[in-house]
Amino acid sequence: MTNAPTPEHLTEVLRRAGELRHGRVAEVSVETSRTTIVSTISRLRLSYEGDPGGSPVRVLQKTPRKDVAAEFSESGCKEAAFYATVAPALPARVVPRCFEAVWEPDGGRRHLLLEDLTDSHVAVSDWPVAPTLEQCERIVEAYARFHAFWWDEPRLGVSVGTFLDDAGFERFMDDFARRFASFAGRVGDRLSAERKELYERFLRAAPRLLARYRSHEDLTIVHGDAHVWNLLYPRDPASERVRLIDWEGWRVDTATDDLAYMMAVHWYPERRRRFETALLRRYHAALTEHGVRGYGFEALRDDYRLSALWQITTPVWQATANLGAWIWWSHLERIMLAVDDLDCRALLD
Repeated sequence: MTNAPTPEHLTEVLRRAGELRHGRVAEVSVETSRTTIVSTISRLRLSYEGDPGGSPVRVLQKTPRKDVAAEFSESGCKEAAFYATVAPALPARVVPRCFEAVWEPDGGRRHLLLEDLTDSHVAVSDWPVAPTLEQCERIVEAYARFHAFWWDEPRLGVSVGTFLDDAGFERFMDDFARRFASFAGRVGDRLSAERKELYERFLRAAPRLLARYRSHEDLTIVHGDAHVWNLLYPRDPASERVRLIDWEGWRVDTATDDLAYMMAVHWYPERRRRFETALLRRYHAALTEHGVRGYGFEALRDDYRLSALWQITTPVWQATANLGAWIWWSHLERIMLAVDDLDCRALLD
């Protein structure tokens, strides 16, 4: 059973957010509750005493699951940091409004209180059905708008996010090497000798491949888990925008990491071949429209290929984090086919 915040607490939160000028929250009830891999999301209904004006009738509460795997136990901390440091700087209608982000250490209070957009937005499609091309165009434009806002922003790595240093890179790659050894042993001959060799070449080439990131040029904040179900799609696209949600994996990196995760990891070859280039061009046009200069389409295309290559780490990480095979097995097959289509092996030479 979800522990809803008290009426007194919600009164204080909404007043602090400028959402409640008069009256007070008198009662809070849980209308619905659902679980994700790492969280419980509850829709709370509020009733007021006195004149609440335009105060919200419903808010969403997001809390970490107590039975979550250790790999994900601190993911909510990152999302709380996102809403504390990144979201307040953004233009309106890019992400849901966050009324409160609390992540206390040692098992203290941990929750997000978010704007409820149920009446204006929906999931873009039923997982795992891909969205239409028109929906995908709006989605990549939403990411371009977000990425452009933080593109080479001076605060990156200073007051917003961090840059990995050489020691951080070494720890990351050592961890991945251990994970891959465990993964390869687990899947056995389900991983072909050719694909195993690709991973081995990737591990050897990784220090050189990291030069793109180390340049600290043309970087931005990326979502880190940018599948199309981590967003809310407007019921009426003429009056509302796509909102990006679930920020547990955000980091400073190349923008194409999000695009490669959306398309190269999640789409089968026939669909990706039809729409991939067109959507990359649509994204690049939106990026330029929102002020990014000196980053041509060929640079984007090169970054996308490199991001797709790095995405071969994704199913390995997911499998060794004990996510179900229903997640990582298809990801493994799709990203390997994308690596072939995009000639990503040439990046290892």
